[in-house]
Amino acid sequence: MNNQVVVKMLKGMLEVIILQMLDAEPMHGYGVISRIRKKFGVYFGPSTIYPMLTKMEKQGYVKSQWNMDNERPRKVYSVTDSGRALLAESCTGLQIIIKPLALVPA
Repeated sequence: MNNQVVVKMLKGMLEVIILQMLDAEPMHGYGVISRIRKKFGVYFGPSTIYPMLTKMEKQGYVKSQWNMDNERPRKVYSVTDSGRALLAESCTGLQIIIKPLALVPA
């Protein structure tokens, strides 16, 4: 598949992808960046991820807490109940979109 197509699709789904990752495990912004790169082979840098996390926090989908256990304090994000509800709605929406596509003959 064309890498530009993958990047465009991931960018459109980035909020859902982040919610799914944080639902599995709370993590800091750099952890989100690293996980996306490892899982999808696409790099979204700090200038994309951190503003999105801030926006999602303002919308109430994620919450943050400072982790002071390391030498360098890190803001760790986790999903809220509203974020889980959005994630569930998004997954249902994706299933509605993808199901008819699976029935189309190649």
